[in-house]
Amino acid sequence: MMIAPIDALPVTLDDLKQAALADLAALGYPSAAWLSDLPRPDAADIADAIIVGGGQSGVTIAAALKWDGLRRIHVLDSGAPGAEGPWLTFARMEELRTPKTQVGNEFNVVNLSIRRWFETRYGQQAWTDLSRIPRTDWKAYLDWYADVFEIAITNHCDVLDVAPEGDLIAVTTRIGGRIEKSLARTVVLATGYDGAGAWRVPPFVSEALAPEKFNHTNGPVDFDALKGLRVGVLGHGASAFDNAIKALEAGAACVDLCFRRARLPRTNPHRAVETPGMMTHYPELSETTRWDIARFFRSVDQPPPVRSFETAMLLENFKLRPATPWLEVSQQTDAIRVTTPDGILEFDHLLLATGMDVDLAVRPELKTIHDKVALWGERYTPQDGRADARLARFPYLDGFYGFIPKDPDETWVSRVFAFNSSSFVSHGPHSTSISGHKHAVPRLVRGVLRRLLLDREAVILPELASYVSPDLPIADDFEIMIAEANRQSASSQDTGKPAMRSGA
Repeated sequence: MMIAPIDALPVTLDDLKQAALADLAALGYPSAAWLSDLPRPDAADIADAIIVGGGQSGVTIAAALKWDGLRRIHVLDSGAPGAEGPWLTFARMEELRTPKTQVGNEFNVVNLSIRRWFETRYGQQAWTDLSRIPRTDWKAYLDWYADVFEIAITNHCDVLDVAPEGDLIAVTTRIGGRIEKSLARTVVLATGYDGAGAWRVPPFVSEALAPEKFNHTNGPVDFDALKGLRVGVLGHGASAFDNAIKALEAGAACVDLCFRRARLPRTNPHRAVETPGMMTHYPELSETTRWDIARFFRSVDQPPPVRSFETAMLLENFKLRPATPWLEVSQQTDAIRVTTPDGILEFDHLLLATGMDVDLAVRPELKTIHDKVALWGERYTPQDGRADARLARFPYLDGFYGFIPKDPDETWVSRVFAFNSSSFVSHGPHSTSISGHKHAVPRLVRGVLRRLLLDREAVILPELASYVSPDLPIADDFEIMIAEANRQSASSQDTGKPAMRSGA
C-alpha cells in the first residue's frame, strides 16, 4: 500500500519544533501538576523521578512523565553533552536495524515523529527513498526531541549508588570529582543494553593477553592504531560486522570474522514479537511462556544488519569464518595465536563482539540494591531440560518494570524501575528498544504514577475535602440573596404589590 506524503512541511527544524509544541498544546500537554509537596522543609529539592540515562529511553520517559503532570524530573547521564546513548560512541553501524515505520516515541503526534523531522531536514523524497534511519540522524533527532520537551540532562554524571533514605531514594553521584546526593520519590534506570551487567570479554582471552591487545566491540576502540595489523573478530552480530568494517576502513591489513555457528541466522525473530498485543501485554504471559521465549532468543539470535553484512563482504581483505570457535588464545613473540578446530590463526589484535555478562553486582548504581531484588532463578523453576543459568540471573520485574524486593519489608526496592536489559525475561527481548517504546513506555509511566499515587493514599481524602475550585462563578451569599428574593416575592403576592426580581 502506498503511503501518501505528509503535506505542508515546516521550513526549518525550529519551525517544526513550534508546530510540535502547538500540537502538544492542542492535546493538553502538559497535564496539570497533581503531586503535592511532601511535608518537609526540603520538599522543593526532592525529585518526583530521577532518570539514570539520557539516551533514547531516558528522554522519551522524561517526556511522557512531563505529559502526565510530573514537574520535578531529573535526567542524569555519564556522557558529554550530545554523546548520550551509544549513537556517537560504540554504535558503529551506518543505519538503525529498526524499520523506519516502527519508531514510536512520538506519542502519535505527527510533528514529533522521526519521519516529519527527516522530511523537514532532507525533503519528502529523501524519506521515501530511505530504507533505514541513519544512526547519526537518529541521534540528531533525539537531541531535537529533548529540546522540544525542554528536557535538561545533567551530563558527566556518574551514578555511584541508589539506596533508601527514609521514604525516599537517595541517588549518589559524582560530577567533576564532586560527590553529591539527590533525593527522589522514584528512580528509573534507563541504562541501556548493559544495564543488567557489563560487556563481557571471555576469560580465556582476558587472562591470556595484555589489555592493549584486545577490545570489546561495545567499548572504545582506537581504530587508527589498527592500521597495518591483522585483526581477529569473534562474533556474528551487528557489532562484529560493524567493527570489522571500521577496522578495514582504518587501514587494517586484514580482518577475519569468526563465529561458532555453522550458519548465520537468516531471520530476525524480533520482528515476530513487534505486535501491539505482544509488546503491550507481554508481562501478562505465563512465566513458562516468557522463560521459553527468552531461551528461544538465546538459541537462535538474530542476523547482522543487511547493509553491514553486504558492506563487509565487499571489502578486500575481509574473511568470514563460520563454524570457527576459538578454543584457546595465547600471546606469542610476534603474534596472537588463536586455536580453532581447523587449525591455528594468527592476529595482531582482537575485537570481541561477545555481548554482555548478566551480573547486577558489577553495576555501580546497583551497589546497594543488587542483592535485594528478586531474580528469575529464585521465583521460577523451569521444566526439565529448560534450565538456563544466565536467564536465572535476570531480575524478576513486576508488570511495570519495577524491581520486586526479596524481603517484603524492603519496600523501597519497588520505587526503582529497570527500563533496560534487566527486563529481557520479564518484559520480552527488546521491549526497551526503539520499536518497543510506543507500547512499553506507557506501561513504565503507569508504574511510576501508580507508585506515586499509592504513596499519597493517606492524604487523598483530606485533600479532597479541602479542595476548592471556582467552577460556578457565583457569590458566596448567592443562596441568601435568592431566599430573600423569594420572601419578597411571596410577600408581594400577599399584598398585591410587584415583587423585586431575583437579579435586582
